Amino acid sequence: MRALYDSKSKSIDDRGVKDLLTEKYKISTWLMLEKELALSQGDLGLIPKEAAENIALNCDIEKIDLEEVYRIKEKIGHGFMPLLKVLVKNCNEVGGKYVHYGCTTQNIQQTGQLYIVKEVTKVFKSFLADILKNLSRIAMENKDTVMPGRTHGRHATPITYGYKVSVWISELINNIERLEESEKRIYQVMMGGAVGCYSAVGEIGPSIQKLVAQRIGMGYMNVPSRNICTHKLEYIMNMQLICNVLHKMAEEIYYTGIEEFGEVYEAFKAGTVGSSTMPHKINPKNAKGIIANSQKLYTLAQVGLNSSARMFEGDSSQYMLFDSILDETMELVLEVLMRAEELTKGLVVKKDRLYNNVILNGGLDNAEYIMMKMAEKIGRDAGHELMYECSMETEINGKSFFDVLCENEKVKKIFTVDEIKELIDPRNYVGIGSALAEDMANLAIKKADEMMK
Repeated sequence: MRALYDSKSKSIDDRGVKDLLTEKYKISTWLMLEKELALSQGDLGLIPKEAAENIALNCDIEKIDLEEVYRIKEKIGHGFMPLLKVLVKNCNEVGGKYVHYGCTTQNIQQTGQLYIVKEVTKVFKSFLADILKNLSRIAMENKDTVMPGRTHGRHATPITYGYKVSVWISELINNIERLEESEKRIYQVMMGGAVGCYSAVGEIGPSIQKLVAQRIGMGYMNVPSRNICTHKLEYIMNMQLICNVLHKMAEEIYYTGIEEFGEVYEAFKAGTVGSSTMPHKINPKNAKGIIANSQKLYTLAQVGLNSSARMFEGDSSQYMLFDSILDETMELVLEVLMRAEELTKGLVVKKDRLYNNVILNGGLDNAEYIMMKMAEKIGRDAGHELMYECSMETEINGKSFFDVLCENEKVKKIFTVDEIKELIDPRNYVGIGSALAEDMANLAIKKADEMMK
């Protein structure tokens, strides 16, 4: 296992994904494909029906002596042939003649891995649906929770926390839909034989491949070349994009949970220990796990791109690497999604602290608002110049923004004191952030429900 683990890896329910990533399940999938290949060949008349039925009967992992498989593997040094030899031995004379007929190792192994990817991704979608529901709730509950918007690490103009969450929802839905649109290209059967042109079975080959695909609920490659890897890269990259949104969310929660910010916190369970030496520590365990596993996930596309460009019709250095990085992708994504679901389910939003932070500079965040109101009377450029002058006086001389505005002769000609009080109130300048939060909260629920149908 190649993901980055901590205590959360054990305490959060993986919803059965780890069972799908075991050696036993992988071998079971290979046997399932040998079964469906034989049955398809029997249905289309390439091999005797009797042989197909006997092969299918014996493609059961409970009938396979795995110890014998491992003994043969040590002897002959091949990763797949030992399983075939044991399967042939289990079949009767007729069936044994047609095991793995016209097929090559990578046909079964790659198709099997992509079948597992498909099954694992179904579970990933259940996590993503729950994350969307959690984010929807947070956005609705905080659609009017005013806080400082920040650009370049500094206060910009006020926003609401619900609006902030709406950004995550929007980007996450986009990337989920990108994955969904690509699945027809990713989950593909490859049954083209040694070099991909059906040399061993001839013209009936494409029909066999198509029938296998129909039997197991997958698509099929137009040209089943072992050298084609971009569909596997597409999956890796799509999962990177999904995790990148969750990484962004985790980074912000991680840092705005620092005591100096104090704006949001991960849910804390009594009895959880943060440090072996500092008894007071309550650490953002979910956020840090999302950050670390996402960062490792990003490295996989680079090595995949390099390997995808390998020459000729097949290369074990290429598919050895892709076998590894696809498995690693699923392991890393699982760690991200488990933590993201738990993080969003229990996120604590400190509304009072968010408001205290937005009024930290006494209304200076509303300088644009005042400028735009001035623009109605003196023009935007003149308004910008006047507000720059007032803002810099506030910053440099340490005076309150309200006092600077009230004392400025040009400002006094435009606004009354009561109007200035209203203009510097951050609650009066959040644009349509609340509406966007509500819109995206509703869309998140709609998308989550659609994903689980």
